[in-house]
Amino acid sequence: MKIRRILATAVAAAVTTPVVFLSAAPAFADTKPAVPFQKPASPEDGPEDDMPSIEELKAAVAAAQKAYDEAVAEVAKAKADIEALEKADHPLRVAAAAAKKAADEAAAVKTAADEALAKAEEAVTKLPETATDEEKKAAADAVTAAKKAADEAAAAKTAADTKAAAADKTVGDADVAAWRVLGLAQKVEKTAKKDLDDAKEELAFYEEIGEGCKEDSVVKVALSGPKTVTAGVPAVFSLRVTNTSDHALDAVDAFVNAMRMPAPGTEIDEETDWVKYVIPVEWSSPDVLEWTPITDKFESVDVGKLAKGSSYDVKLRLTVDAKAPAGKGGLFAYGEYENNDGSCGIGEEYDDLNFSILAAGKGDKPKPKPTDTPTPAPTVTSGGNTNTTQQGGSSNTPVNGSLAATGANDTLPLGYAAAGAVALGAGALVVARRRKAGAQA
Repeated sequence: MKIRRILATAVAAAVTTPVVFLSAAPAFADTKPAVPFQKPASPEDGPEDDMPSIEELKAAVAAAQKAYDEAVAEVAKAKADIEALEKADHPLRVAAAAAKKAADEAAAVKTAADEALAKAEEAVTKLPETATDEEKKAAADAVTAAKKAADEAAAAKTAADTKAAAADKTVGDADVAAWRVLGLAQKVEKTAKKDLDDAKEELAFYEEIGEGCKEDSVVKVALSGPKTVTAGVPAVFSLRVTNTSDHALDAVDAFVNAMRMPAPGTEIDEETDWVKYVIPVEWSSPDVLEWTPITDKFESVDVGKLAKGSSYDVKLRLTVDAKAPAGKGGLFAYGEYENNDGSCGIGEEYDDLNFSILAAGKGDKPKPKPTDTPTPAPTVTSGGNTNTTQQGGSSNTPVNGSLAATGANDTLPLGYAAAGAVALGAGALVVARRRKAGAQA
């Protein structure tokens, strides 16, 4: 699953359900990462309602499959309508052809009437001087009759042409409408396909979690590094992965994620784009000397085999976007293992490390902030219980109205602490969501 959807899911739940976000903060950190997926809940829902059941996910897949099948059928119908419209025996084209034929016939009648009028008028000019009054009258009457016939033929042609043009326009409009319907149907089909793929992925993930590895404390992770980093300047942190069990682990992986917190005054809601807050992470080790980026495709640090009681040290390099403003950031990690006998485990605790971010070009010394002016808090549009204690990371350090666990100034209002917890909690969910039972080393 792409990181955008992971973060959007996490944050949507946090800002849509203040009681989950604030009063259930241990779900973000206390002993283990939050559940991998949280559906937006109504205010009366509690934390126990956040995790979907396998039956609900199967029902979601079935509904998505039905919607996709209907969309596919609509696309097929739209294509069939276009093909039918292109055939000569389509009723609209038959009508257009008949109108065209009638217009052609009317044009021929008009041409003949015009020629007759011209001959009648010519006959008048050729009357001899000796023509009698009766002959002159007959010639004039012939012109009058011919002109009347020509006028009638012209009117008939105009009407036939108008009808033919309207029939052609009807065909053209129908053609445009048919292609527009096809385009819309294809968009619906594309969306339905994505929804179906997402629903299947969620189901597969939960089935793996339900049937896969247990959560335990066999693999411990510990982060260390600088308290301050500068935007645009790589900063190196350390990760130690330890096997606390009484036997060797055949394949160990560590998962790492880093994020910036929103700036003070940032509005936070379910539409917040958390991707821009993600900090790229690279890693290296005694066995992997080159810096290796952590991506959706290569999402873990490959520790490999780890003897009982031994540790493995990894270097982590974070580079905050050079255009990022000063603020706060967090680094998260947890471990997994798998043995050749099929046993496996997922770390029930994750470690986090928080740091300050200096804007590019500001050096290593942040400017002192006045303490007499409160820092504006990010706006959480769904509100929240600001009297609730939060916790963060495996350190179990209470926030108590400030970003204590993130190194923030105690004078910061709880609103900013809450916003920071959303960002850091979302990061924790990224870690949690990456869990895959039976992950390959």
